[in-house]
Amino acid sequence: MIAATDLVLDHGPLRVLDAISVRVAAGQVAAIVGPSGGGKSTLLRCLNGLDRFQGGTVEVDGVRLDARATDGERRPALAAIRRCLGMVFQGFHLFPHRSVLQNVAEGPIYVLKHRRDEAEAAARALLDRVGLASKCDCRPGTLSGGQQQRVAIARALAMGPRAMLYDEPTSALDPRSTSEVLGVMAELARDGQTMVVVTHAMDFARRVADVVHVVDAGRVVESGPPGQVLSHPAHAATRRFLDEAGVR
Repeated sequence: MIAATDLVLDHGPLRVLDAISVRVAAGQVAAIVGPSGGGKSTLLRCLNGLDRFQGGTVEVDGVRLDARATDGERRPALAAIRRCLGMVFQGFHLFPHRSVLQNVAEGPIYVLKHRRDEAEAAARALLDRVGLASKCDCRPGTLSGGQQQRVAIARALAMGPRAMLYDEPTSALDPRSTSEVLGVMAELARDGQTMVVVTHAMDFARRVADVVHVVDAGRVVESGPPGQVLSHPAHAATRRFLDEAGVR
């Protein structure tokens, strides 16, 4: 469903992505792990066109984005890809002057042109799904970090994405909030949601992911089932990362 092929991205003299390739099947949970600065978040941002790559291709649900495409060719491809992909960032990026319900419902109302009553009913159902049905009328600033991140997940789901991208969604959270957010993500995975998750939560990767990709210095150095990659790594870079993370 998602394919990044030979992506190259340079920031000035620094090569951030070095001909990196990743495949994600429909219904699969792919965890992307590795040392900080290795290119994990940049790879994720290339999948939905937030970062422009200089080489390679991205294909999402049959829509292809080529590094060589003109701006006129990119625009419709980006629009189609972004309709397919929901994204949750490290920061919550909620509208502080809107209620929780409005934060979730307004995308479908103003972008997808859904009727307000239908969008709000769907938003209430999603907030219930992430355990926040009682917070519909609250402002984001009154919620904990974990609660705000769960609102951000509901907001992304409200747009009906085929797949979800998560960029270290628990990096700014305390252990309790981290557990709450990862619990919601694990439930979505059990329901068959396609997910690509950049994470340092190795226990989540081990329990929930179907495949783990280890990214180091802009390349995928190792891929495989979590039990294999995290317990019996074959590559020296993977072993070094896991030792530094205290996983092995």
